Amino acid sequence: MLPIARAQTIERMPDERRIATLVAFAITYTTSSQDDIIDYMERYFSTLFNGANRKGEKERLRSLKDLDSSARELSRACLLLLDENVPDETIRKTIFLNIPKEKLKLAIGMIDTLTRPIDQTVEFKELFRYYTSIRRFLPALLATIKFRASAAGQPALAAWGFLSKVESKTGKNKFADAPTEGISASWKRVVFKGDMISSCPYTFWAIEKMLEGIKNYDIYLEKSDRYNDPRSKLLQGPAWESVKSKVLSTLGWSSNAEESLNPLKKNLDIAFKNTIKNWDDNPDVRVDMVKGKEKIVLSHINRLEEPKSLVLLKKQVESLIPHTDLPGLLMEITALTRFTDQFTHISQGNSRIKDLSVSICAIFISKACNIGLKPVVQPDIPALEYDRLTWVEQNYFRSETITQANAVLADHISKMTLAKSWGGGDVASADGIRFVVPPKTIYAGPNPRYFGIGRGITSYDLISDQFVGLNKLVITGTIRDSLYLLELVLGQQTTSKPREIMTDTAGYSDIIFGLFALLGYRFSPRLADIGGTRLWRFDPNADYGVLNSLSKNKLREDLIIKSWDDMLRVAGSLKLGTINPTSLIKMLQRGGKPTMLGRAMGEFGRIFKTTYELSFLDDKNYRRRILTQLNRGEAENGLKRIVVYGKKGEIHQPHREGQEDQLNTLGLVTNAIILWNTVYMEKALDAIRNAGYIVNLDDVKRLSPLGYDHINIVGHYSFDSAKEILSGKLRPLQPMDKKLFGKKR
Repeated sequence: MLPIARAQTIERMPDERRIATLVAFAITYTTSSQDDIIDYMERYFSTLFNGANRKGEKERLRSLKDLDSSARELSRACLLLLDENVPDETIRKTIFLNIPKEKLKLAIGMIDTLTRPIDQTVEFKELFRYYTSIRRFLPALLATIKFRASAAGQPALAAWGFLSKVESKTGKNKFADAPTEGISASWKRVVFKGDMISSCPYTFWAIEKMLEGIKNYDIYLEKSDRYNDPRSKLLQGPAWESVKSKVLSTLGWSSNAEESLNPLKKNLDIAFKNTIKNWDDNPDVRVDMVKGKEKIVLSHINRLEEPKSLVLLKKQVESLIPHTDLPGLLMEITALTRFTDQFTHISQGNSRIKDLSVSICAIFISKACNIGLKPVVQPDIPALEYDRLTWVEQNYFRSETITQANAVLADHISKMTLAKSWGGGDVASADGIRFVVPPKTIYAGPNPRYFGIGRGITSYDLISDQFVGLNKLVITGTIRDSLYLLELVLGQQTTSKPREIMTDTAGYSDIIFGLFALLGYRFSPRLADIGGTRLWRFDPNADYGVLNSLSKNKLREDLIIKSWDDMLRVAGSLKLGTINPTSLIKMLQRGGKPTMLGRAMGEFGRIFKTTYELSFLDDKNYRRRILTQLNRGEAENGLKRIVVYGKKGEIHQPHREGQEDQLNTLGLVTNAIILWNTVYMEKALDAIRNAGYIVNLDDVKRLSPLGYDHINIVGHYSFDSAKEILSGKLRPLQPMDKKLFGKKR
């Protein structure tokens, strides 16, 4: 993030500090701007290629009638050619009698024009129309940004470098010595015109290779935050050897691959045998023959009905919880936890101003409710004056202060007795919530399913089994969640340490299973299509009964052993935070084509994926536990939708930092609501017990702190609170309704 300071603040600084601040800004801004240029470049060219393909497809659809007509003419000619009754010596005469020669030529020409080779993935004709447009900025881009490349990216970098050098050349044959390593057959057909190389197709081919290399991190920038070389961040040499024994001890792995794999083999074999042992007594699973292949069929989990005692308890608790406005709720949580103390001045450490918490809570509402500052400004109150609020926002609101404040709330919730009845904090789930972003920005992506004709972002959230929001990442568009899952988990900074992570189907891959297992996590995704799953085994001769034909895939132990030390080095680098997890995963996968290390990591992951799948089939309670946790995440997203009501719930921040600050503040306010609800639900339960009523612990476990009907979120923003509440005392509960509570049990 760029340094934040007002011009007036910099002007008042001593000379040395002012110069140091400006130098730091220049260095940071240079790196940030360079990364933004690559973002623009990647987005612009990707849009160009995709747009050309869409236009080409539309053109092909418009010409379908002509294509059909020409194809039928050729079909008639082929039928005559295949007719055994037509003598070979008269075949041409017969064809031309039925279909005139000129008409046949026209049909062939039309098919050549309207169809494309099966290996062609780009609509060249439409794409090449943009050559003049890209020439307006391409020379400056080639001269300004200096890329580097791994071994796999060298051919693409060579082509890019040639484009840079050729700018100063003249003559018709200046592309004669252009590097063409890695050029595909479909591109060759347009790049080469006889012995000559055509500049327009060659340029677009080089651009496509560069985009591919950037996405896979085979092309990188040395001084970059988002596009640096992940390989350089991996621990290696003396740095790795100095921490290796500590990392292995922490993660519980041996440096010897066979020693680490032996217990995993036993566990996998036991999982197979247990599943087979219970198969006949498991009515929810069976194997059916579908289109000649065996497939597993798993029954859906029925909704767990709510007993009358739970329905009654919910009504009783809801009836006792006091009503409040959102500002009052935030001020009360401030008094209870002092979480606003985490908002420190950017340049003056722990210096405080009068009623700072009031200003901070007002900014919470403006950001989380998506309404801006105007509704919370009150000119007659110094802490709520417009200038004061803008000054506080600029000097106190940063990603680190929001994260620290959220950690205080999360830690407070995790220690509460009621929260512990919902879960031990050792389980968390990840889920995304989508937001439309109307402003034109590179930090929003298209997806018609979620954003219609516009663009948007995804807030990818990590939520504990105690309903606490632990961390979030803001993702441009709707990129595959599994790429960001590990970064989401490792980046959370609360005292909660979840060891089991649950996601929906989009959040998993073999490599993810492998990385999570190496780091000591249990990965438990929800499988949408268990019938298409593949089971893996070590022993090809083991008898696994009904699962024999479905578990023919043999694990490649040799591949894991060969890469074991590199896998441990990756785990150590992730554990110590020297490498970005998302960059690493992209590097290992290379756009769906895993590297050798990626293949080994995926092979390792298949051990744990198969063990997980067998547990998923065998244990209904396990499946329900996953479903329950994912439903909690979805319900929490519902609460966030209620809070972020302003501007139709759309995010109007065009920059990444602004989007992150706003959505992190939304998560912070959501956690404050959850804490407030938990506090008063706990007080309500105590009151019910003290009044002589029986409270069933199983019912308590199914309560939720995500209610909001008793909270006035919209329209009333008064920050006046009773002195008793500001001193840390709780509000009185609502009086008990005798009709609702009835006789004591």
